[in-house]
Amino acid sequence: MLFEIPAAVSLGFFFVPPIFIDMAVGLLLAWLVARILNRTGLSRFFWHTPLAFLGLVILMSSLFGILVLPP
Repeated sequence: MLFEIPAAVSLGFFFVPPIFIDMAVGLLLAWLVARILNRTGLSRFFWHTPLAFLGLVILMSSLFGILVLPP
């Protein structure tokens, strides 16, 4: 393999798994997209907004994991 996925990433004194960083970035990106949707008024088309936010978190985390983190 060209890239090795690390078992843990060092953040100061803490070691965290890469999936934690992936989910945190996905949560931040989903929050940003949800804010944009609220400001433009497009969030009114969602039937259940918390469920749509959960879907955005999963989508953004997956995209970040596929496109940014090494395979």
